[in-house]
Amino acid sequence: MTSRHGTNRSTFALLLAAHGERKDGAINIGVARLAAVLRSRAIAHEVGIGFIKGAPSIAETARALRADEIVVYPLFLSDGYFTRMRLPEMLNAASQVDRRRTIHLLPPLGLDPALVLVLIDRLMETAQARGLAAARTGVILLAHGSSKDPASRIAAARIAAEVGRRTSFRAVRTALLEEPPSLREAASDLSGPIIIFGLFAGEGMHGGGDAPQLVEDLRRSDTVFAGTIAQLDGIADVVATAVARAIEGEKRGPS
Repeated sequence: MTSRHGTNRSTFALLLAAHGERKDGAINIGVARLAAVLRSRAIAHEVGIGFIKGAPSIAETARALRADEIVVYPLFLSDGYFTRMRLPEMLNAASQVDRRRTIHLLPPLGLDPALVLVLIDRLMETAQARGLAAARTGVILLAHGSSKDPASRIAAARIAAEVGRRTSFRAVRTALLEEPPSLREAASDLSGPIIIFGLFAGEGMHGGGDAPQLVEDLRRSDTVFAGTIAQLDGIADVVATAVARAIEGEKRGPS
């Protein structure tokens, strides 16, 4: 069965669950790099990666892991359809193969308060590298959004509010791919430099293609694209800390 509770066992497997890409040439390198870092830290007996779209699948990786207990960390920016419905369905199906196995599902990356601190570090480093004063610089966080599920919009707005509260940037707002406001709309009334960051856990179609292209389409020399979640060095620390809490037996309920 699948649980959202912590585990006390010393021997367990960690499964990094991501959306992934099915298109030709997609290698999901960011997730593979994160898994390699976590393996080097020996935070789990095994570390595997699985994708909802792409190979290996969530089910394939879950079946390949040898441990009786698996901690699943969803590399998603919101608790939307994929983490609420699709991922648990896949994990439950995998657990039916061996009913002795317990699978613990942690909250997604986007709901972890530590993510905001890592993001702020990147924004401040970007501003400093470009010689931009925070008080005269705007920030736009670009997220997926969905007309069918408000989870992405809500998560992005929460992260933007926290960044705004903890920094002195002139303005911190969100833009969305699949619902308003678009990046162009969000930037239209912002004068002065703008740092744009993509709230995408991978470098696939959205993080690696749409986001930088939309920034380029603004045709503004005062904008800088600061990358995506997949490119943040501190993500390994965020995941490792969350997993450590789980294996120490702390209860991790959904937000």
